[in-house]
Amino acid sequence: MKKVALYSSSTRTRKAKPDDAPDLVPPPAADPAAPPAKASRIGNFYRRFEKPILVAAGALFAVALVLTYARTRPAAYELTQKDIDAAVLHTLENTNLPSMATKAAAAIAPSVVRVTGYSPEKDDDPKADKGKGDDKGSADDKGKDPAKDAGKDKGKAAAKDKASAKDRLSRNDAGKDKPAEPGKDKDKDPSADKDVDKDKQAERNGGFPGYRSTGVGTGVVIVDKGVILTNLHVVAGADKIKVRFFDGMETEATIIGARPEHDLAVLQAKAIPDDLQAATLRSTADLQVGDQVVAVGFPFGIGPSASAGVVSGLKREYHSPEGKRVLTNLIQFDAAANPGNSGGPLVTADGEVVGIVTGILNPTSQRVFIGIGFAVPIENAAAAVGMSPF
Repeated sequence: MKKVALYSSSTRTRKAKPDDAPDLVPPPAADPAAPPAKASRIGNFYRRFEKPILVAAGALFAVALVLTYARTRPAAYELTQKDIDAAVLHTLENTNLPSMATKAAAAIAPSVVRVTGYSPEKDDDPKADKGKGDDKGSADDKGKDPAKDAGKDKGKAAAKDKASAKDRLSRNDAGKDKPAEPGKDKDKDPSADKDVDKDKQAERNGGFPGYRSTGVGTGVVIVDKGVILTNLHVVAGADKIKVRFFDGMETEATIIGARPEHDLAVLQAKAIPDDLQAATLRSTADLQVGDQVVAVGFPFGIGPSASAGVVSGLKREYHSPEGKRVLTNLIQFDAAANPGNSGGPLVTADGEVVGIVTGILNPTSQRVFIGIGFAVPIENAAAAVGMSPF
């Protein structure tokens, strides 16, 4: 039977003999230049997250620059009301601003037209002249023999003719002996005078042979298709009508509507410019006495001309000098208006049409402006066209 080994409880150990010691390799000496373990961990972390770290560092650097600039720059200057007032005053003193009338006239100018009426030329009736002589007879002529007076008149006329003939002969004979004066052309071309006469004739008849001008007025374009508003008395009795637009273009026009109770007529131009502009119409509901207005037209055919003033009254009545017309609900204004302004626009400071100039108050027969003009409200004018712009 095998015997179980027994272990001793003694703590003593046996010393190994030097000869019995195993050949052990000594541990390597520590490198004093090697980094510590913590530095190696940081290096590994940097190499692992190198790009994000660089981005974050750049962002921090930019933030630092911004904060530094914000702290070092001077504080912004705050404007005061005094500075603003000084700047406005400097601008007003050194800049020429356009006046109210200038802006209003410029706004309405592309829509203003000159209106001219033409009628056939009529020869003088000799019978009418004879009748005039009979009507103008004086009381001293009564009881005289008209046959004897006629014979005396014929004798006197013959004597005058002989005397004038002798004078002409004497002047012609005297002129034969005189040398020709320098600077005068004996062979003057009569065609030059004929051309001048043709131009004058064309101006009188407007390009309509056999016609003559009966009057000049003004109109305003209210529809860009060539619809023009003017006074009825400007074109009344005219057989032909010609209008001239702002760019100089002239064309014939026809009457397509009329409202005699307001002295208004609507024209349609046969041709129009490519860039024709219609005027802007404004209600007179908020128009007040004292509001600034401008009248634009062709006074005495000169224009387009502009005159500025104010509204001096509302809902006025106007009686024509002949008593044939009574117009009501008119705008009274003091901007200068004369014959030729009729049919032209009365505009506000913004260039918006509030009325059509129709007449002037003048107790004399001079037909010149004395300070009171009348215009038909634009509401009535729009009704004449058959539409309401409001």
